[in-house]
Amino acid sequence: MGDDDATATQLSRGQVLAGVVGFVLGGSVLGTLWALSGSETGPAADARAACAALTRLGDLPDPAEGRPTFGSLAPGTLDRLAAAKSLAEAAAELQPAYEPLADHIDGVNRMVVSLNFDAGGRWHFSQATEICSRT
Repeated sequence: MGDDDATATQLSRGQVLAGVVGFVLGGSVLGTLWALSGSETGPAADARAACAALTRLGDLPDPAEGRPTFGSLAPGTLDRLAAAKSLAEAAAELQPAYEPLADHIDGVNRMVVSLNFDAGGRWHFSQATEICSRT
């Protein structure tokens, strides 16, 4: 029985070693895939996400067609704008270079929430869009 115990011990050690090596290799592969997946963090990612939300606003109501109402806004406009504003503010908090983006998106937000689609608000929208084209 001595030989059987030695063989069983060798198998157990081999199985444990194989399991550890498999775990390390699997973890390394998953870590590499995660790193290559393009997930990014930080103020630049927040600014790009703010710009993406701003882009998804689509066309804003034209005051020449009558006084806009909340019903004249596309569904999701206020939520997307709130998200863009929050993300731009988060980016600016961490990196002051994004303060102009946050300021202009805030101007767009004020325009939309007040339903006063004036030249000033539209200027903020064009400036934010211009900044986003470079971000």
